[in-house]
Amino acid sequence: MKEIHFSENLKNLRKQKNITQAQLARILCVDQRTVSAWEKGVCEPSLSMLALLCDFFEETFDNLLL
Repeated sequence: MKEIHFSENLKNLRKQKNITQAQLARILCVDQRTVSAWEKGVCEPSLSMLALLCDFFEETFDNLLL
């Protein structure tokens, strides 16, 4: 069975909300390339940014990260 990771969870949650990477980036005050890098698994957000993502998507850290 394939593991789902943060990058895939983020992309799935964003698509469920029907928003683009650029829209999410504006909401979080980051560059769209940053959101893209998160979704590609190139890097991960800081703890404070993870907290903002959890608030925005109404998810727990566990659900977002695992």
